[in-house]
Amino acid sequence: MSERSKVWSWALYDWANSAFATVIMAGFFPIFFREFWAVGRASTETTFLLGAANSGASLLIVVAAPILGAIADQGFGKKRFLGAFALLGIGASGTLFFIGEGHWLPALLCYATALIGFSGSIVFYDAMLVDVAPESKWDRVSAFGYALGYLGGGALFAFNVLMTLKPHWFGLADAAEAVRYAFLMVACWWMLFSIPLFLNIREPDAVTTRPASSRVLSGFRELASTFGHLRRYRHAFVFLGAYWLYIDGVDTIVRMAVDYGLALGIGANDLIAALLITQFVGFPAAVVFGRLGERFGPKRGIFLAIAVYFGVILWAYRMASPWEFYLMAGVIGLVQGGIQALSRSFYARLIPQHRATQFFGFYNMLGKFAAVIGPVLMGWTAVLTGDARASILSVAVLFFGGALLLALVDPQEGQRMARDAERKRAD
Repeated sequence: MSERSKVWSWALYDWANSAFATVIMAGFFPIFFREFWAVGRASTETTFLLGAANSGASLLIVVAAPILGAIADQGFGKKRFLGAFALLGIGASGTLFFIGEGHWLPALLCYATALIGFSGSIVFYDAMLVDVAPESKWDRVSAFGYALGYLGGGALFAFNVLMTLKPHWFGLADAAEAVRYAFLMVACWWMLFSIPLFLNIREPDAVTTRPASSRVLSGFRELASTFGHLRRYRHAFVFLGAYWLYIDGVDTIVRMAVDYGLALGIGANDLIAALLITQFVGFPAAVVFGRLGERFGPKRGIFLAIAVYFGVILWAYRMASPWEFYLMAGVIGLVQGGIQALSRSFYARLIPQHRATQFFGFYNMLGKFAAVIGPVLMGWTAVLTGDARASILSVAVLFFGGALLLALVDPQEGQRMARDAERKRAD
C-alpha cells in the first residue's frame, strides 16, 4: 500500500472520533443532560455532576495511559488497544440513544465511559503516526489529521444542528428525538470512518516473552528517565507546568461553556449556534496568531491569549443576553487555536532537538488530557456558593497560575541551554 493511502487511512480516524468531541462532548450532551436526563435537579448540582464526570474520566486516562502505552509498545500492538478503546467509546455513545428522560446516572456513566474510550484511543492513534509516514513528514501528516478532524466533526455537527432546528424535515417528532438520533449517528460515524485504519495500516510485529508486570515496570522506568532529563532544562520544565494550568482552563471552557450558558437561561439553539461560530473562526485566527508569534515572540502571544481569556471570564460572569454569548464565542475562537499553536512552537525552542520526541511525549500527554482540574473546580464552586456565575470565575485561577509560571520562563536562557546540549552532544 502506498504511503498516501496509509496517511489517509490514519487521518480518517481523526475525522471519525472528532464527531464525539464536537457533537457530544462540546455540543449536545451538556444541553440534553440538563434539560432531559437531569431535568428538575438544581442547576448547581447539574454543573457539579457534569464537571465531575469530565474530570474523573480525564484523570483515569492520565493515570492509565503510561501503563497501557508501555504494554502496547513492548509486545501487544497499538492497533489492538486503539480498537478496544474505540469500541468502548462507540458503544457508550450509541447507548445514549436508548436512555430515557430523567435517568441522569446511566446517562452520566455512559458519557464518562465514552470519554474514556475517546481519550484512550487517541493515545494509540497518536503513537501510530510513526507507522504511516517517515519522520520528515510527521509534522505535515499530523496537521492533516487535525484538519480532517475539525472538518469532519464540524460537518456532522452542522447536520445534526439542522436536525434539531427542523426535525420534521427528517421525519422526527421534535428536537429531543433529533438529539437522541445525533448520538446514534456519532456512533455510526465513528465506527464507519475507523475501518480504513484497521484494514490498511500494518504496524511492525512486536513479540516479547516477558510477563506483563515486567513490561509495565520497564515503561515506568523509561518515563522516569525522560522526566529526569527534562528537569535539567529548567525553563522547559517550568513551561510545562504553566501549559498544564492554562490549557486546562482552555479545555474546561470548551467542555463547560454550554452548561454554563444553560445555567444562565440562554436558549439551547443560541448556544449551539455560538459553538459553531467558535469552530469556524478558529482556523483563520490560528494563522494570524502564528504571524503575531513570529513578529513579537510566542511568549507574548500566549500572554495575549491568556489576557483575552481573563476578559472572557469576567465578561461571562456578567453576561445576560444571547448576543453576548455569540460575541464571546467569536472572541474565544480568535484565541483558542492561537494559544495551542504558539504553545507548541514555544516549547520546541526550549528543548534540545535530539530529545524532542521524548520531551514532546510529556507535552502531548498534558495537552491531550487537560480538563482534569477545571470542570470539577467549576462544579464544586457552583455547589458551595449556590451561584452558577461564580463557577466560571474559578477557572480564572488556572489562567492566573499559568501566567505566573509562564512569567518565570526566559526564552533566551532556555534556548541557550538547549543549544549548549546540542553542542555537547556533537562534541
